[in-house]
Amino acid sequence: MSTTPLTLGTRPRTSPETSSTGLCDPALADGPWAMDAVPGEAPPAPEYGPGSSRDDVAPAGTPVQQRIPEEYRRAPLPELEARITAAKAALGDRVVVLGHYYQRDEVVQHADFLGDSYQLAQQATTTAAEHVVFCGVHFMAETADVLTGDHQDVVLPNLAAGCSMADMADLDSVTACWEQLEAVYGAPIDEPDAEGFVPVVPVTYMNSSAALKAFCGDHGGIVCTSSNAAAVLEWAFARGRRVLFFPDQHLGRNTGSAMGVPTSRMPVWDPRKPLGGNDADVLHDARVLLWRGWCSVHQRFTTAQVEAARAADPGVRVVVHPECPKEVVDAADEAGSTQHIERVVREAPPGTSFAIGTEITMVQRLAAQHPDLTITCLDPVVCPCSTMYRIHPGYLAWVLEALVRGEVLNQVRVDARTAVSARVALQRMLEVRPR
Repeated sequence: MSTTPLTLGTRPRTSPETSSTGLCDPALADGPWAMDAVPGEAPPAPEYGPGSSRDDVAPAGTPVQQRIPEEYRRAPLPELEARITAAKAALGDRVVVLGHYYQRDEVVQHADFLGDSYQLAQQATTTAAEHVVFCGVHFMAETADVLTGDHQDVVLPNLAAGCSMADMADLDSVTACWEQLEAVYGAPIDEPDAEGFVPVVPVTYMNSSAALKAFCGDHGGIVCTSSNAAAVLEWAFARGRRVLFFPDQHLGRNTGSAMGVPTSRMPVWDPRKPLGGNDADVLHDARVLLWRGWCSVHQRFTTAQVEAARAADPGVRVVVHPECPKEVVDAADEAGSTQHIERVVREAPPGTSFAIGTEITMVQRLAAQHPDLTITCLDPVVCPCSTMYRIHPGYLAWVLEALVRGEVLNQVRVDARTAVSARVALQRMLEVRPR
């Protein structure tokens, strides 16, 4: 697989957020280990790191990565590539490296499988490898641990690779919401009425903790991804009067709207307010309750960017991710998961012009892979996913060489009780095929 490292500091600066370097955050030019914990020093404050999520508030319990040895921090990229390749060869079929589309190309080139969260969850159920090295973010590694066997371990090269959206909903806040809904709809709300429908079906986006997936498993709910969100909502509507959708309000709103649910029946639930900031009448009329959460990558996209792309090229095909705000999705030609975006670009005839609304690393990779197409990112500022960006070849080499020595570093484990319930919701998801 060819590599096209993320281009830093070369794109036009058209946003007040942009620094003099041309980046949304100049710290992107630093190594991710600048934010790691150093033995003997006070631990760093929780943060997501430079990039699109830099202004999101990280919870106190956000995982921290310990500083990796200097040899991995200072090694030039060609040396790291050679060490990674050698470690993988030594491990053979005992290891599989899974990579998300948003990862750096310097990491993606070593992935045995590349995909979005839905594809990688499927892959986790089929691999026989003893070690699963997940080049993604924490919730993805948790999902892989739930779906793999007890004899397998899941490794996340940088434990600080979390997800700000996933952290916008936690078990305590979702449980508090559920209890308030019981008071409104009548407890217990996961038991069917005379017509066979429950008052509420919980649906959690893949971008959530294992604890929230377990919550859905315990309350008749399901997990969804951007690939199968519409099919999952159909599944939920066949069982319930309404859906509690968390943590991404935009995916829920865009999916519900495409299925004909009016926005007036999709109120936002703000966990900081009683009844989510709604009155009981609104909650009774609701079809989809949308959690107040978002992806800071996709929330950067605007209708003004779409208009600018069309003004520059009237024939441009605008494709965006459904985590974008509804007005951006409405203004685009189409919306779809990262898997969908990759497919439409791959299948496009030569000469097609695209303006894409998703993570910059993926857009730049697609542009490099398809020189017969014109591919630009709607957002002109270099602002990658902060937490995906924390996976660097240095960390990958570090964990792989440890596996060669028989040492498992950065293992991600989900406790047995949580895993059982989370697996129920995830298996329901895997059984619901994307439309």
